[in-house]
Amino acid sequence: MHLSLQHLKSHFPGREAPGSFIKNALLTALILIIATVIAFWFFRMVPENSANVALVYITALVLTARFTDGYLYGIAASLVSVVGINYLFTYPYFQVNFTLTGYPVTFLFTLIISLVVSTMTSRIKEQADALVEREKLLMDAEKEKMRANLLRSVSHDLRTPLTGIIGNSSTYIDNYQSLTEEEKMDLVSHIREDSNWLLNMVENLLSVTRIHQNSMKIATSMESVEEMVSEAIIRFRKRYPQTELSVQVPEDFLMIPMDAILIEQVIINLLENAVVHSGSNLPVELTVTCDGTQVFFCVRDYGKGIPPERLENLFDGSYFHPESSTDGHRGMGIGLSICKTIITAHNGTIHADNHSKGCQFVFTLPAMQAGPANQVLPASQAGSLVNAESVVQENSAESLISIKKEETNE
Repeated sequence: MHLSLQHLKSHFPGREAPGSFIKNALLTALILIIATVIAFWFFRMVPENSANVALVYITALVLTARFTDGYLYGIAASLVSVVGINYLFTYPYFQVNFTLTGYPVTFLFTLIISLVVSTMTSRIKEQADALVEREKLLMDAEKEKMRANLLRSVSHDLRTPLTGIIGNSSTYIDNYQSLTEEEKMDLVSHIREDSNWLLNMVENLLSVTRIHQNSMKIATSMESVEEMVSEAIIRFRKRYPQTELSVQVPEDFLMIPMDAILIEQVIINLLENAVVHSGSNLPVELTVTCDGTQVFFCVRDYGKGIPPERLENLFDGSYFHPESSTDGHRGMGIGLSICKTIITAHNGTIHADNHSKGCQFVFTLPAMQAGPANQVLPASQAGSLVNAESVVQENSAESLISIKKEETNE
């Protein structure tokens, strides 16, 4: 094993803080004392097999190299171990005697073995620490990349509606007398549409603040899937009252660990993408299924689909430039990036793909968690929470959401 002098110097205690040196020295001494006590016990119990003593000290060397910093402590422990074996366990006892026939060779090879074991253990520890540090750096780089993409998306998606609001409001004020009532209403409608988009953007950004940035973890609780979906639909319909939705949920009453507010935001983002970017007036489908270990949420539209070259980087937060976006108004980047962040924090998955008549987004959430099992109640026990079929209508006759229960084969 080749070690440069500079490499060895970097692991000598002269470069350590005084507190670290004392800690390592005391730990080395403690390990050697415990090894000596155990070796004495073996020597008294099995005096004819002195090889056990050497094995005990070699184990102590491995532990010393593992739990101390640098090579010096392992090397020092190796020298102390070899001398200790000669002094305590080799006749004449309690004397250092290297003149015995063959002992110099034994001493030399024992020392070499001890040094090699100590050095290899220290190197393995270094490599493990370097691997942990590398993984940490890669994770930090990924977070920084997501943060940069998020900032680019925010700047793009905020600038577009703000420009529209300023332009329409300026036109309204400067030409108030010459505009017809229909033109005024059209300008105000555009201002309202852009304002709602800004509100949605703020809600997305606030959703991210619920996730602990350092650990990417969230506080979850057992929530009803059906109630969460219903709340998401209600919030979505306030923005798009004339959109027709078809929602299908399992007949069983599902409760799974999640942050309901965040998952509602994911569903709203996906439904909004389907409405805004699909270019179709056909109903958007939201289907929820469960296989016992995972709950699948699928948002499917029947529009123009997504260009295949965008599918791979769809969730990285990259915004769509107006010249390359078919609608030229708003990008999907920030909403989908936040969706991925939320689902990843729930230990779930999310992906998008095209089907023969449009595209679909599918995300999964774990149906089980450590501790108490999730609740899956039959329809007969769910009471009024389970209906065979319900059609939810509010003030507008054009606003229709049909919520159907999956039929189960028993």
